[in-house]
Amino acid sequence: MPKITFIDTHGTSRTVEAPLGWTVMEAAVKNDVPEIEAECGGACACATCHVYVDEDWLDVVGSPEPMEADMLDFASDLRANSRLSCQIKVEPDLDGLVVRTPVRQG
Repeated sequence: MPKITFIDTHGTSRTVEAPLGWTVMEAAVKNDVPEIEAECGGACACATCHVYVDEDWLDVVGSPEPMEADMLDFASDLRANSRLSCQIKVEPDLDGLVVRTPVRQG
């Protein structure tokens, strides 16, 4: 199973295993990763699973689709590497992915 590392706003790092086909958000929620609220449950209808993808992973993760880009407009402190974790599917090439959480969700 791919491993994903979440780094929170305090610098605390948590690495979790994520089954293929899950989303990064599902991996966070099911492993009690703090600072990922996921209020809409992964429907891409809010911005409470906002993460910053580490620069080394941007090409692998790719760019947001138009619907996600529209929802990111509601995210606090939007950056070039912002993504909604509910829209990042766990695939074998994401093993080792590192994401950071923002100070505030939504």
